[in-house]
Amino acid sequence: MRSNQTDAEAVLWNELRSRRLMGMKFRRQVPIDCYIVDFICAEHRLIVEVDGSQHAESEYDQKRDAKLKAMGFIVLRFWNDDVLKEINSVCDTVIAAAGLN
Repeated sequence: MRSNQTDAEAVLWNELRSRRLMGMKFRRQVPIDCYIVDFICAEHRLIVEVDGSQHAESEYDQKRDAKLKAMGFIVLRFWNDDVLKEINSVCDTVIAAAGLN
Protein backbone atom coordinates (compact mmCIF):
# COMPACT_ATOMS: atom_id res chain seq x y z
CA MET A 1 0.00 0.00 0.00
CA ARG A 2 1.14 3.50 -0.80
CA SER A 3 0.62 6.47 1.46
CA ASN A 4 1.13 9.01 -1.35
CA GLN A 5 -1.38 9.19 -4.16
CA THR A 6 -0.43 10.15 -7.68
CA ASP A 7 -1.93 13.40 -8.98
CA ALA A 8 -4.43 11.43 -11.06
CA GLU A 9 -5.46 9.28 -8.09
CA ALA A 10 -5.99 12.42 -5.99
CA VAL A 11 -8.18 13.98 -8.69
CA LEU A 12 -10.28 10.84 -9.04
CA TRP A 13 -10.52 10.31 -5.28
CA ASN A 14 -11.86 13.86 -4.95
CA GLU A 15 -14.76 12.80 -7.22
CA LEU A 16 -15.33 9.40 -5.58
CA ARG A 17 -14.95 10.10 -1.87
CA SER A 18 -17.79 10.80 0.55
CA ARG A 19 -20.40 9.32 -1.80
CA ARG A 20 -19.99 12.27 -4.19
CA LEU A 21 -20.50 10.17 -7.32
CA MET A 22 -24.15 9.10 -7.49
CA GLY A 23 -24.10 8.14 -3.80
CA MET A 24 -21.68 5.26 -4.38
CA LYS A 25 -19.39 4.46 -1.45
CA PHE A 26 -15.80 4.03 -2.59
CA ARG A 27 -12.77 3.09 -0.53
CA ARG A 28 -9.17 3.48 -1.64
CA GLN A 29 -6.14 1.19 -1.39
CA VAL A 30 -8.15 -1.89 -0.43
CA PRO A 31 -6.59 -5.38 -0.26
CA ILE A 32 -8.47 -8.08 -2.19
CA ASP A 33 -6.93 -11.52 -2.20
CA CYS A 34 -3.22 -10.88 -2.84
CA TYR A 35 -3.81 -7.54 -4.60
CA ILE A 36 -4.34 -3.95 -3.49
CA VAL A 37 -6.83 -2.10 -5.66
CA ASP A 38 -6.82 1.68 -6.09
CA PHE A 39 -10.57 2.21 -5.54
CA ILE A 40 -13.49 -0.11 -4.87
CA CYS A 41 -17.24 0.23 -4.56
CA ALA A 42 -18.17 -3.03 -2.84
CA GLU A 43 -21.92 -2.54 -3.34
CA HIS A 44 -21.51 -2.58 -7.12
CA ARG A 45 -18.48 -4.93 -7.11
CA LEU A 46 -16.65 -2.24 -9.06
CA ILE A 47 -12.88 -1.71 -9.00
CA VAL A 48 -11.28 1.38 -10.52
CA GLU A 49 -7.57 1.45 -11.29
CA VAL A 50 -5.55 4.50 -12.35
CA ASP A 51 -2.38 3.65 -14.25
CA GLY A 52 0.70 5.29 -15.65
CA SER A 53 2.53 4.25 -18.78
CA GLN A 54 4.48 1.55 -16.92
CA HIS A 55 1.27 -0.52 -17.01
CA ALA A 56 0.94 -0.52 -20.80
CA GLU A 57 0.71 -4.07 -22.12
CA SER A 58 1.35 -5.43 -18.62
CA GLU A 59 0.90 -9.21 -18.47
CA TYR A 60 0.72 -8.96 -14.67
CA ASP A 61 -2.20 -6.51 -14.89
CA GLN A 62 -4.00 -8.74 -17.40
CA LYS A 63 -3.71 -11.75 -15.07
CA ARG A 64 -4.69 -9.62 -12.07
CA ASP A 65 -7.77 -8.26 -13.84
CA ALA A 66 -8.77 -11.76 -14.98
CA LYS A 67 -8.57 -13.06 -11.41
CA LEU A 68 -10.55 -10.12 -10.02
CA LYS A 69 -13.18 -10.55 -12.74
CA ALA A 70 -13.38 -14.25 -11.92
CA MET A 71 -14.13 -13.18 -8.35
CA GLY A 72 -17.12 -11.24 -9.68
CA PHE A 73 -15.69 -7.73 -9.92
CA ILE A 74 -15.96 -5.26 -12.76
CA VAL A 75 -12.49 -3.79 -13.31
CA LEU A 76 -12.07 -0.39 -14.95
CA ARG A 77 -8.63 0.95 -15.85
CA PHE A 78 -7.93 4.55 -16.72
CA TRP A 79 -4.69 6.20 -17.78
CA ASN A 80 -3.42 9.01 -15.55
CA ASP A 81 -3.66 11.43 -18.48
CA ASP A 82 -7.33 10.58 -19.07
CA VAL A 83 -8.18 11.19 -15.41
CA LEU A 84 -6.35 14.50 -15.39
CA LYS A 85 -7.77 15.78 -18.69
CA GLU A 86 -11.17 14.06 -18.98
CA ILE A 87 -12.42 13.55 -15.41
CA ASN A 88 -16.08 14.00 -16.43
CA SER A 89 -15.81 11.21 -19.02
CA VAL A 90 -14.07 8.98 -16.49
CA CYS A 91 -16.86 9.58 -13.97
CA ASP A 92 -19.51 8.90 -16.64
CA THR A 93 -17.81 5.57 -17.41
CA VAL A 94 -17.78 4.63 -13.71
CA ILE A 95 -21.47 5.51 -13.39
CA ALA A 96 -22.32 3.45 -16.48
CA ALA A 97 -20.32 0.45 -15.25
CA ALA A 98 -22.26 0.56 -11.98
CA GLY A 99 -25.51 0.59 -13.98
CA LEU A 100 -26.61 3.94 -12.60
CA ASN A 101 -27.02 5.91 -15.81
